[in-house]
Amino acid sequence: MSETVIFVEGLGKRYRVGERERYFALRDVLTRAITAPFQRGRQRRPTDHLWALRDVSFDVRQGEVIGLIGRNGAGKTTLLKILSRITRPTEGFAEMHGRVGSLLEVGTGFHPELTGRENIYLSGAILGMSKREIDQKFDIIVALAEVERFLDTPLKHFSTGMQMRLAFAVAVHLEPEILLVDEVLAVGDLAFQKKCLGKMEGVSKSGRTILFVSHQINQIRRLCKRVLWIDAGQIRQSGPAGEVIAAYEAAMMKSAQENPAAFGAPVFLGWELGEGENILRDGSKQVTLNFTISTQEAVRRGHFGVTIRNDEGVSVGGWGFDDFSLEPGVQQLRFTLPYLPLRPGTYTIICSLFNNGNNLTGGKLLELWNAVPFLAVDTLPLSHQQDAWAGILNIAADFEISAHTRNRKEVRGQAAMIEAESKFDAK
Repeated sequence: MSETVIFVEGLGKRYRVGERERYFALRDVLTRAITAPFQRGRQRRPTDHLWALRDVSFDVRQGEVIGLIGRNGAGKTTLLKILSRITRPTEGFAEMHGRVGSLLEVGTGFHPELTGRENIYLSGAILGMSKREIDQKFDIIVALAEVERFLDTPLKHFSTGMQMRLAFAVAVHLEPEILLVDEVLAVGDLAFQKKCLGKMEGVSKSGRTILFVSHQINQIRRLCKRVLWIDAGQIRQSGPAGEVIAAYEAAMMKSAQENPAAFGAPVFLGWELGEGENILRDGSKQVTLNFTISTQEAVRRGHFGVTIRNDEGVSVGGWGFDDFSLEPGVQQLRFTLPYLPLRPGTYTIICSLFNNGNNLTGGKLLELWNAVPFLAVDTLPLSHQQDAWAGILNIAADFEISAHTRNRKEVRGQAAMIEAESKFDAK
C-alpha cells in the first residue's frame, strides 16, 4: 500500500471582512499608546469574519491525482495556498511529505525583471534542484513552453499565456513529488491545454501526486480518479470522480432551475440516463436519454437536434427530428438509440430546439444547450489499450490463430520446389 504524502486534519482559515491592517509609523504607535487609557469603556465596532475553510480533513496517498471542484469562492485556492505554505491556517494542520511544486497563479515564483532563462534556474533552485539537474532538463522545458525566441527577454515583457506555459513547463519537469495546480490551464489555447493534460497524465503515471483545481470538468474527469467537492469552505462530498462530479453537476442544475432569474429562463432544464444518472455502463444495449424542457410558447413544425462530441470536440454522432408540435409548459423529450458503443471517457451532449423550422430551413432557435451534466461512459475498454490507436468506438472483437486453409497439395508442391532449388544451389 502506498504511503500518505498529504494529511490534513481540521483545517480552517478565517479572514476579517471589510478591514485591512493599515501601515503604522512610529508616531502612530506612540499616539495609540498615549490614548489607549482614554479608549477604555468605549464600544468597539463588531468585527465581521468569514471562514474561507472550516474543519477540512482528508488524506492523499502517493501517486494519487485528486481533483478539487466547487463554485468560485468555495475555498479551493485557499486550501492550495495553505498546502503551499503561502497562507497560514487559523486552525488545524496539514502535513506534506515530499518536495512541493505549486502552480497557483500565472508567474508565481518568477521575477519579472529576470529573463525567461534566468527564471527557469530560479524556479529550479527554489524547488531544491541543482544546476546540473536543471541543465539536463533545460531543453525539454523550453520545448514544452514554446518560448525559445524569448528566452533572453525579461519576463515582464512575456504575455500571460507565455508566462503560464513557462511556469507549467518548469513545474512538471523539475519533478516535485507533489504538484499543486490551480486553474492555470484555463489560460492557454486548446492545443496547449491538450499538451498539458498529456504531460500531467505522464506525471501521474510516474508515481507523483497531483492536486488539481479546475472549473473545466472534462479535465477533472480525464485526469482524476478521486474528487473532493468543496462547498462554502467545507468538503461536501469525497469519492470516485464519476459519482462526485455527477452530484456536483446535478446540484448546479437544481440551483439554476430554482433561480431562473439568476441564470436566465432556460428551455432545457436537464437530462438523465436511466434513473437520474449520467453514467453509461453498458453501450451494447439500448440507450435512452430523457430531456426535460420548458417552453413559454407553442412549438409548431419543431426541430430537435442532438450531437455527441468527445473531449477533443469531435462529433461521434448527430441526429435531427422534425415536424412535431409542443404545447407550452414542461415536457419530456425521449431520445433512444439501439446501442452506443463509445470508448470510456467523457462526452458533451449538445441539444437544439427550433420553432417553425426543420433541419434544412432552420427557424427560430429557442435554445442551443450544452447538456449538464456531461455524459460519462464508464464501460470496460474493449478496443486498443493505447488511446492513439483505440479510435472512437468501443467494440469487442474476436481473435484466433488457425492453420492455413490453402490446398495442402499445393503447399507440399511449393515445399518440394524450394527443396530442389536449394539442392541445385548447393551443387
